[in-house]
Amino acid sequence: MQITMLKAKLHRATVTRSELGYEGSCAIDGAILDLSGIREYEQIQIYNVNNGARFTTYAIRAEDGSGVFSVNGAAARLACPGDLIIVCAYTILDQQEADLHKPTLVYFNEKNQVSRSAFSIPVQAS
Repeated sequence: MQITMLKAKLHRATVTRSELGYEGSCAIDGAILDLSGIREYEQIQIYNVNNGARFTTYAIRAEDGSGVFSVNGAAARLACPGDLIIVCAYTILDQQEADLHKPTLVYFNEKNQVSRSAFSIPVQAS
């Protein structure tokens, strides 16, 4: 049996651009892609904290150190500059791999600078 697991999460990044006329994708600072393990052209899910939109696209590399999160193509209608987003990538693992798997979690400040990273999400309090 195989199971789909969270591979990487970019938590509360700020959209810096949205370009309706650009070929569809999401441009992400290359250094952030490297840190998170998200590959260029990898499928990603984007969750817009501001409006609740959830959509699928793929990652492309923006300039390293730029802080860019640009939502492009048709998805530009779902996220505007200034919106907070969560970007997730998933992987399919077998049961044995899943038992050992830890996702890469990257958290941002308001300037799209990495504030911290982790490999687990704290237990939600009741």
